[in-house]
Amino acid sequence: MALKEAYLIVDIGTGNARVAVCAIDGEILSIKRENVHYETDSNYEDSIFFNPEELWRQIIKLSKEALAESGEVQINAITSTSQREGIVITDKDGNSLLGMPNIDHRGRKWEPSLKDKDLVYNLSGRYPTSLFSAFKLVGVREVYPELFEKIKCFMSISDWIQFKFSGIEGYEHSQASETLLYDVENKSWSSDLLAQFNLSTEILPELKDAGTILGSIKPDVADEFGISPQAVVVVGGGDTQLAIRSMEPSANDVVIVSGTTTPIIKIVDAYEKDSEQRTWTSRHIDANNFILEANAGVTGLNYQRLKEIFYPNEGYDVIEKELEDATYSQCVASLGSLIADEEEPLTKGGFIFNAPVSHQLTRGSFVFAILWDIACSIYENYKFLGAVSPHQESYIWACGGGVESRKLRQFIANLFGKSIKIRDTFRQASVLGGVFLCNDALGVKNASPELLEEIHPQDHEEFEKLYQEWKNARKTFKQVAH
Repeated sequence: MALKEAYLIVDIGTGNARVAVCAIDGEILSIKRENVHYETDSNYEDSIFFNPEELWRQIIKLSKEALAESGEVQINAITSTSQREGIVITDKDGNSLLGMPNIDHRGRKWEPSLKDKDLVYNLSGRYPTSLFSAFKLVGVREVYPELFEKIKCFMSISDWIQFKFSGIEGYEHSQASETLLYDVENKSWSSDLLAQFNLSTEILPELKDAGTILGSIKPDVADEFGISPQAVVVVGGGDTQLAIRSMEPSANDVVIVSGTTTPIIKIVDAYEKDSEQRTWTSRHIDANNFILEANAGVTGLNYQRLKEIFYPNEGYDVIEKELEDATYSQCVASLGSLIADEEEPLTKGGFIFNAPVSHQLTRGSFVFAILWDIACSIYENYKFLGAVSPHQESYIWACGGGVESRKLRQFIANLFGKSIKIRDTFRQASVLGGVFLCNDALGVKNASPELLEEIHPQDHEEFEKLYQEWKNARKTFKQVAH
C-alpha cells in the first residue's frame, strides 16, 4: 500500500513551538507543542533570549512524536514559519550562538542614537523600535563585542530552522521586512539602512522567495528524524503571512490574525505608507503583494494568562458558557495592548470595577473584560489602517487561536458593523499556510479552504458607546503609568 504523502511543518510562535505533520490536502495528521524556554539577560533593561540548540532539540523531539502519531507517511517536504521579529545568530562554522525572540528589547537603550528615523521608516516601512532585528544586533554589539565579532550570519527563526534542516543560509522576504535593514518597496537589502545601524552586508544571507525549494534535507538530519533523504526543504515565511495565505483572501481584504499579538492586515498591491508613521508595510509571501498592518500588540497572551489563573482546569467551552452571564457594567479592562498612534504600549494596566466589590462580579466578568479590551484594541487599530488605505468591503476575515472565542468574534462584528468570516483553516492557519507553500513548491494543486461561519453585527450603535467607555478607561491607566 502506498504511504500517505505529507509535509513536516515547524511553527515557532512567541509562546510555544509546534510541529505538525499534514497530508498534502491539508488534513492535520498530528500536531505537537511545547512552551519555548526563555531566559532573561540582566545586562539589559529588557532582554529575553533562548538557546537555539535547546530549541532545535525540542523540534527534534516534537517532530519524532508527531511522526510517530501520524502513522505510515512519506514526508515529501519540510518548511518552517515563526514569530516575525525573532532572530538567531550563527558563526562561520554554522554554530548557533544566540536566539533573540520578538519580545527581546535589548536594543532599546540605543533607539535615541538612530540618526534618520524618517529614512528608516520610508525604506523599511515601519517606525524603528527595539522590536525589530537591527536593534537586537546593536544591543549584542554594544554589550557583547566579542560575541558580535563571531557573527557570520543572522537569520529569522524560520530561516534558521530551514538552515538546520538543509545547511543552506537564507532570509525570506516577508521575514526580512522585519529587520529594518531591508528595502520593502525594492525587495532588497539596503546599504542606506545598514549604514544607519553601522552594520555590515557580510552578515546578511541571500534573500529567498517563499514557496520555493531551498534544497534537500541533510542526510544526517534525515536519519535523525527518520525522514526520506529525498525530502526537500521549502522556504516558509512569517507566521502572519502564512496564516493569511491559508484564508485565501482577495485583494483589498482585511484579515485579523488573532494570536499572542493581533495584527490587523490589509493586502495591497503597492507600497503604501502612513504620513504619520503609525502603520507597517511588509512584503507578502507572494511575488508582488504587500501587507499593510496595524498591530494591537500583546492581546491573546493576556487572555491565555487569565485563563490559567481563573480557569486552570476548564476548557474554553466552560468560559464561553459563563460569559453569557457577564455584562459590560461589571468590569472594564485595559491590559497592555498597543494603539497605532501611541509611541509605546500600555505598561501598567488592570481592571476597573465598582467598589465595594459587587456580588455580581465573577471570574467570567474578568475574562469578559479582557475579550472586550482585545476587541476594542483591534477596532482602534483598524481605524488607523482605514485612514491610510480605505476598506469598503462589508466583511472582515479572522483567523488564529483568539477567534476560537465566539464572544470575541461577536464583539468584533458588533464594533466594526461588518460581518466576520472564518474559514475551516482558522484554528491552525499558519501551519496550513505551510501546506499551501509546500504544495506551491512541488506543483501540487491546493484544496480551497471553505467558509466555516459568518458572524453578523448586532447593535453597532450601542457598541460604539461602550467603546467610548473603554477609551476613557484606557486614558485612566495611561495616567497611572506616568
